Amino acid sequence: MTQPPPPPNQPPQQPGFGPPQEPSQPQQPAPSAPATPPTPPAQQPPAGPDLSKAPQPGYGYPQAPGTPPPAAPPAPPQGPGYGYPQQPPAGYGYPAQQPGPYGRPGPYGQPQQPGPYGQQPPYGYAQPTVPMQAQAGQQGGGRKINAQVAIIVSAVAAIALIVGAGVWYSSSSGKDDDKQTTAEGGDTKGGKGDGKEGGGSGDGGATTGEAKEKAPASTGSKVLFQVPSPKVPKGTTSIPISGSWLTDSVYAKSGLSEITGYDRRTGTKKWTLDLPGPVCTATPHLTEDNKTAIVHKPAMPSKTDPQACTEVAVIDLEAGTKVWSKTAKSGTMPISFNNVTLSGGTVAAGSTSGGAAWDVATGDERWAPKTSDSCYDAGYGGGPKLVAVRKCGSYDQRQLHIQTVDPTSGDVLAEYKMDEGIEYAAVVSTDPLVVAADVGDSAGDGSGISDFFSIDGKTGKLRARLSAPGDEFAARCDGIYKVENCSGVTVGNDRLYIATEEHDSGGESYSQTNEVVAFDLATGKQTGQRADAGENYEIYPLRMDGPNVIAYKRPPYDKGGQIVSIDGASFKETLLMENPSTEAVRDVESRMSPEYSEIQYGQGGLYMSSVYASDFTTREKEYSVIAFGTE
Repeated sequence: MTQPPPPPNQPPQQPGFGPPQEPSQPQQPAPSAPATPPTPPAQQPPAGPDLSKAPQPGYGYPQAPGTPPPAAPPAPPQGPGYGYPQQPPAGYGYPAQQPGPYGRPGPYGQPQQPGPYGQQPPYGYAQPTVPMQAQAGQQGGGRKINAQVAIIVSAVAAIALIVGAGVWYSSSSGKDDDKQTTAEGGDTKGGKGDGKEGGGSGDGGATTGEAKEKAPASTGSKVLFQVPSPKVPKGTTSIPISGSWLTDSVYAKSGLSEITGYDRRTGTKKWTLDLPGPVCTATPHLTEDNKTAIVHKPAMPSKTDPQACTEVAVIDLEAGTKVWSKTAKSGTMPISFNNVTLSGGTVAAGSTSGGAAWDVATGDERWAPKTSDSCYDAGYGGGPKLVAVRKCGSYDQRQLHIQTVDPTSGDVLAEYKMDEGIEYAAVVSTDPLVVAADVGDSAGDGSGISDFFSIDGKTGKLRARLSAPGDEFAARCDGIYKVENCSGVTVGNDRLYIATEEHDSGGESYSQTNEVVAFDLATGKQTGQRADAGENYEIYPLRMDGPNVIAYKRPPYDKGGQIVSIDGASFKETLLMENPSTEAVRDVESRMSPEYSEIQYGQGGLYMSSVYASDFTTREKEYSVIAFGTE
């Protein structure tokens, strides 16, 4: 695929441009501190990459200590003034609105982060994954470009992100002027299925319990509600609205400077939490009593004062209230945080100035950045365990330490040191521990992944290295800013499930397709299991459901999307939902790209949302959320 990725969801949080810089003085945070299902025989796909071959180390294999890392990415272009939003050139991740090959539309421009997002996915979020809605009429198409162009895209978007203000608005679907894009606009049912075998954002981790998602009597869905995209103020190009969460009763979504909780079936507003500034980043993880963590700006940005992401807050998603808000300092300066996560009753946030942590319930500080050595915690992965990505050494001799950390004390329980020259890493799963990295910048597609590393979380020893060339696999991770933001991949059953790149489906047709394949985390080899998307569909794993994989199928231009459950043992697909195929509904769904949107599925409800509000549109009406449900 050749489509450029959209701009990053999170710009560098320190003043200036370019990649994260070394702190002015060395800093650091904390003191140093399932049964495998049967494997069916390997299968050979009709076309595309050889999915049955064992991965081989290729270009970019970790270098011996002392090998210089790749050169720093070039600084982005300067604008008319510091922090002034730029207009990206055509083709750099923004809609071209031209048809692509095989009847698929051309580029779309949904930004999310410098590379993947897919920033994210909670309870089915891919996340979200770390990115801006694609424009009208675009359905699919290519997705990747080379790393150099990806860097330019990220830099241009970062400039635009630091400015923003505006007023959020939302309205219930079903009004007269919405009839062409809501359930009232025509046939509201998706394809009729029997709930049996079918034609992000993930929440990786150790597989426990039984699958909860069951096929309904009728798998055809209807539109439950839609939320109009907030209007950005005049002179502002785009403002991040990343962050969405799903509980048993509430679907919550970030706006320009607030978070709104909706009834997950009707879309009725249950509460609105006003914030002083935009949400910069959020964790997909929830506590048992439905609390989550965000980082937001202390005020709305302006051209003269872009504001830094200094405020870490815990939000109660049932009550719609802010439990507490905290900041941390490096020396005398407040830290601007790039990422935040939850684990073991602790909120942990990372940055280029080091990490800090607080008690979820009280907001009491558990540890704070230190400035006594040359290491700092760039970010954290949360969920069942807390894992730190710790950067040590000078820029030209960097080494990443992957550390399993005690959530309460910050003490290091186990550590794996990656080879020098690997500049960034993302945490795909904390239990079992899996990290992704672009070794030697060899992915070549802006995905941030050339290899996965399976690590023993108790001993810190490398279990296996999984080769995942960017031209064969479609997962994306943002190891630069949002350390736990990956899409197109999930972990369970001591296996890694990953989407392949789209390829010709074979035969005389010009159709495209892809698959989800599995890697054994103990051996690093493919198991031979494969779940096919089907002709002109693209399949993306979202999260685990007990031993099963929940996946979204992006549809061809004339059908609605699907949610399927892939059996972890047999890899049999069960259709859980099929969305309406009417043009009005397809038009909204098609702009929620699984790589650059937040997609959550649970209890028969599918919630798709954008992570940017922008003025890059010619459409009269845009939507930041569309929700589907079965009867």
